[in-house]
Amino acid sequence: MTIDHEIADDTTAVPAEDDRPPARERRAALIRWAAAALVFAAAATGSGFALLGADRTDLPGLATAADGRWEYPTIRRPALPEGAPGPFAETNPAAVHHAALRKLLLPAPRGSAPDPTLRSRDGWVSPGDFARLFARSEVRDAVPRHLADYAVRRIAARGWTTPDGTRTQVHLLRFGSAGAAESWRLEHGWRNTGPHHLLRGVAAVQQEEFPKTARSENVAAHLFTEVEPHGREHTRFAFLEAGDVVALVVQSRAGGVRDVPFLQTVTLQSQLLG
Repeated sequence: MTIDHEIADDTTAVPAEDDRPPARERRAALIRWAAAALVFAAAATGSGFALLGADRTDLPGLATAADGRWEYPTIRRPALPEGAPGPFAETNPAAVHHAALRKLLLPAPRGSAPDPTLRSRDGWVSPGDFARLFARSEVRDAVPRHLADYAVRRIAARGWTTPDGTRTQVHLLRFGSAGAAESWRLEHGWRNTGPHHLLRGVAAVQQEEFPKTARSENVAAHLFTEVEPHGREHTRFAFLEAGDVVALVVQSRAGGVRDVPFLQTVTLQSQLLG
């Protein structure tokens, strides 16, 4: 299972009570999963890292039946241009990611297929296509203007579907600085009380807890789930803020988005940005 992590040497809703466990039990299960499944080393000594494959029996506590995690390929943080500081180095007060934005996107897991609904061109999407994620037409009309006001530089995206019917899209928005990213987030993205705008097909959401053991240093993460009653599909999403980059991770699935793949995807994308 591709979740073990080490530093590389090359510069580095409210659920229905009859079909889901109580929230306290779900949180406990997530924390147990995060503590056992994510073996992360501190990423302070280089600009790259790898998430290397490991058999279940090689990971303490995981020599059991499959828990629903996806198998990702080896993931490596891209090398920085020569002489460029890391995004959270003391010499980089604007917290700028100098690595190629598309290479900071989480790769699709093995066995998945590209999401045909994602309008990307070589991994880039336009502000108008990013705006298609939102529910209200007036918001979709305004998003490109708001992004221009805060001088968003590029938007990279990747989407995939897995055999169980889960559809995932990840968008990375690069701003000119951490200050610009935070200003956009506060005015048009989300606050601690929830997102400013609902996603397409979502009527109401509530915030979810992100286990402390799954969090990445320097990356703020806010997770939300669509509450009952919802339509045929259930949606969960996460906003991540990491310096000059804001990420939006969205998963939808008929019958409900599963806990483990959602948390796994959010955690790994956080690691790439942190």
